[in-house]
Formats: sequence, C-alpha cells, structure tokens
Amino acid sequence: MPAAQTIRNIAIIAHVDHGKTTLVDAMLRQSGTFRDNEKVAERVMDSNDLERERGITILSKNTAIHFEGGKINIVDTPGHADFGGEVERALKMVDGVMLLVDAAEGPLPQTRYVLSKALEAGLKPIVVINKIDRPDARSKEVLNEIYDLFIDLDAEESQLDFPVLYAVAKAGTATLDPDKPGVDLQPLFEAIVNTIPPATGDPDATLQILVTNLDYSDYLGRIAICRVFQGTLHTGDDVTISKRDGSLQKTRITKLFTFIGLKRTEIDETTMGDIVAVAGVEGITIGETITSVENPAPLPLIIIDEPTIAIQFSVNTSPFAGREGQFVTSRNLRERLEKELLINVSIRVEDTGSPDSFKVLGRGELQLAILIEMMRREGFELTAGRPEIVTKTVDGVLMEPVERLTIDVPEAYTGVVIEKLGPRKGEMTRMRNHGSGRVRMEFRVPSRGVIGLRSEMLTDTRGTIVMNSLFDGYMPYQGGIPQRPTGSMVADRQGLTTAYSLNGLQERGVLFVGPGVEVYEGMLIGEHSRDNDLDVNVVREKHMTNMRASTADDAVRLVPYKTLNLEQAIEFVADDEVVEITPKSLRLRKKVLQANRRPKQWEKNQ
Repeated sequence: MPAAQTIRNIAIIAHVDHGKTTLVDAMLRQSGTFRDNEKVAERVMDSNDLERERGITILSKNTAIHFEGGKINIVDTPGHADFGGEVERALKMVDGVMLLVDAAEGPLPQTRYVLSKALEAGLKPIVVINKIDRPDARSKEVLNEIYDLFIDLDAEESQLDFPVLYAVAKAGTATLDPDKPGVDLQPLFEAIVNTIPPATGDPDATLQILVTNLDYSDYLGRIAICRVFQGTLHTGDDVTISKRDGSLQKTRITKLFTFIGLKRTEIDETTMGDIVAVAGVEGITIGETITSVENPAPLPLIIIDEPTIAIQFSVNTSPFAGREGQFVTSRNLRERLEKELLINVSIRVEDTGSPDSFKVLGRGELQLAILIEMMRREGFELTAGRPEIVTKTVDGVLMEPVERLTIDVPEAYTGVVIEKLGPRKGEMTRMRNHGSGRVRMEFRVPSRGVIGLRSEMLTDTRGTIVMNSLFDGYMPYQGGIPQRPTGSMVADRQGLTTAYSLNGLQERGVLFVGPGVEVYEGMLIGEHSRDNDLDVNVVREKHMTNMRASTADDAVRLVPYKTLNLEQAIEFVADDEVVEITPKSLRLRKKVLQANRRPKQWEKNQ
C-alpha cells in the first residue's frame, strides 16, 4: 500500500466547551503516543497559560497518531466564533471533520458556524455526541437536531450519510449504541479510517504546499505548518514562495519536520497529503504556497471573513504610566501589533490621526481581549477604548453587522430577556422549551446591541443565563441603540482611598476599589446609580477632634467592591472613557483626566 493512502487528515470542530481538547487527550493516550510511565498534563493540547486558565482553545493546533499502520493527523480547533479565522484555516488542512455535540446542550451557534464552513468545503463528517453520562443528556433529540441542522445548511446527500458515535471523552469511551456503554475509543478510530478518505495527490507532480499556520522557535526562527497537496519536498531543495500579493520569492528549505504525537520529528522528504512543518523560511506567512522554481503553481489564497469589531489601542498617558510595564511607547505598541499580524490573519490594524493610537479590527470582543491579555503578560502598558462596530456602505446604504444570539434561561426570566433586547433592536426568530425548566431563544441583534449585554443579563437573571452570539451578515443601520444607563463615579484628586470616604459613597452606586488603593484625578472608582457622572473625593480622611460624640467609634462596614475582568471592563466603559491596562493592574479612567476640561453632561447629550 503506498504511503499516500495511509494518511488521513481530520479536524475536530464543535461549540466551545463541548469537549474537543479532552477527546484529543483520550485519543493520544489510547493510540500509544505516551509511554505508560509518562506524566501528561490534562488537556495537553491547550499549551499556553491563557488557554489553561480559561479552559478554552484559542489557537488551532495539530497532532498525529498511528492506527493500524496508518497515520491520522488531528487538528484541534477553537470553539469561539471570535477565533473563526483559526477554524477556516484548519479546514484547509483536512479531508474530513469530526463534529462534536454536547448530549444535553445540543447544537449551538458555533456548531452551526463550523459545520457550515466544513460542508461548504465538501468535507466528510463524523458526528460524535459527547457527555452522554450527563444526568440531563438527551442523545436522541440532539441527533434529530443535528439532522435538522445539516438539512438547514443544504448538506449534500453524501454528507447526510454520516456515522454517529456516542462518547464520554473524559472517560475515553465511545460506542455506536447509546444503550451499550463503550469500553475505549476503538469504534471512533475505526469510524475515522472507514469514513475519512485518504489524502490524495501525485507525489511526482509540480510541488504545491499550502501554509495554513505559523509557529516560532528561538533556534529555528519562523516555522510554517503546511499541508502537502502535490509533489514531494526534500531538505535542501530550492523552492519558490508564492506571496499573498502575487510576487514570487526564491528560497532554500533548511529543515523539514512531521508530527508524531506532540513532538516534531525531523524528516528528509515529505509524504503525499501529510501535514508538515517547514523551518528557516524568512518572511513566510499564512495562505502562501511553497511551489517549484521551474514551474510555479500557486494554490488559491485562504479567504477569511471580514472583521466586525474595532477597538482603539493607545499609549498609556495616565499619571501612573511606566510604573509597572516594560514596553510603554508607541513604537513598542506598533512593533507588537505588526508581529501579531504575521500570525493572526483575522486581525487588521489601521492607523488613526494620532501617532500614539492604532485601530485594531477583529472578529469580536473576546478575540481582542485575548490579544490585550497576551500583550499585558508580555510586559506592555496600553489603554483600550470601547468596542465600535465596523460598518460598510452597499449601494449607498449604510450597513452594520448583525449577530445571531442564542440565549438559554430558566422559564422565569424569559420576560426579562425579551424586555432587555427590545430597545437593542433584537428580533426573535425562534423560541423552544425543552421541558426541562429552561427555554432556548434565538434573536437577530445588531452587533452594537450585544456590546455590554452579557454583564447586564447576568445581573438580571441571577447568573443563570447561557449566552452565545455568532456573526450573521449585515443589515441596514438600525439607528440609535441605548447604551449603559448609569454614570460613573470619578476620583477628583490623587491619593490613597480611605474606608471613611468610601463608606459615604457606597450608597451612591457600586464601587470598583477598596480602601488603601492609589487613585488619580479622572480615574473611575465606581458605577453611579444615576445616569450622570459624579466627581467624588475618595481620599478624605476622618480628622481627629477633641469633641466627644456618640458616633465617634462606629465601625465602618464596606460592601465588597466589584472586581471587573478585562472583558467586563472593555464592555463597561463609555465613549469618553478608556481602560488602562498594565501587567499588574486594570484601571478605568476618563479620556480627559482634569474635571474642568471634560465636557459637561448637557454638552454630551447635544
């Protein structure tokens, strides 16, 4: 059997938290990738700190296992719509997909998104219903919902004939019959071999290798992760790189690697259809083709969906600038964003009128918040403004992005949700009651209406809401949408906060700081319960006096203050406010710090 027929490439696609990375863990363990005495971390594919902390996959990664003499390349993809660019690239590397669906939650917005992309690419699907051990599992109903989803997405006849497996990824079991518990993942491996077609192509034809991902090594420089579509590449070969702008660049390949488990193994030549890593090619980026010098034959460029959200990144100009961060200048900021552009194709950076700020466009708030968090951990200081939508004009009509919003809440809160989405121009498209006490509703809402919605909804539903949104095209501009109904409490001088002054302010709203925190003029210390901003003195101390009073020694009882994380802070700020981000702190502040230079409330409303 020729080597080309033994390679199968498969991507695991699913909604966030449906168990993709856990299933890859079990597949690696059961395929004999690790030694019996080898210590292996849980969710081994989530390799960076941020992924481990949040329990989500951010970057698409690949691994390989051997089964019955053949090789299966597995690509683990992110589950959030914000990282859709990673999914689109991953699907270019594979010939089939494993669609993972939670046995209780069923297909969710991201399930729909990743499946639509896979069906468009004509990939063969395998459906795995995961977490069948959940007490609220409803495997049969979920399978019917999956069939409905396939039909809704205009799947071809051949794509509807997919194998269905029932799995518990955490226990590492899969079965073809939900009533008979599985023992291991053998049925899943067999389904992959029987369903996913082997990689095809001519190893003697003109070289065509598509770059779909990038990595970096301190020793080898930039590493391109690619899929071999045609031809054979050897170490030391002279090749041509077909660039994104159509130009051709000659270079020599210094090192080639293939994937086995989590390790890269050096090879001398590529195998047809394999996923390989190419090292030592300066300036290579995603979407480019490695082809022959004599007869260049570039592959079509990877087309990525347009960004829909923009955030302005600026240099930190607060009085505390430079105290905690290592990289604080606009040059540092520009270099870091240019570096991000090389490995993240779904982000764009535009210059603004000022040399100190940059407009960063991405798929969603989470994607840009993850970028900010990564920069913060690298030692950067910056400020980020409120997210704005990216509009476009079609035939003279201003169009704005629209989201498909899926909300899952207890029945008691359906009225609250509908009431909240009315002013935000939300239009209900579907409402289903599963009979379990929870209702699932689907809305079409302008992207502007979703900004800042999550924190309000969590408060109104006592934290019981499950909310997911997905980009769903463009619609004509819907006019004004009400933003945050409350104002801010703003510190009017620099100093350390005191329990005495905070005690007097906690009735005015929700505090963001506790006692003993250093503040400066223009810094937000809380949310005002009314719609106007309030300049307050939070550094006032209780003065000593000779007069005796019955209230003199009353203990100050402060309500616990609210700590905002990065996404909540970005959603909270108004148009005249920014978030100051440093490696150790998150502070909210006014764009104009001095109170006497800030526009008054009546000027803002005009």
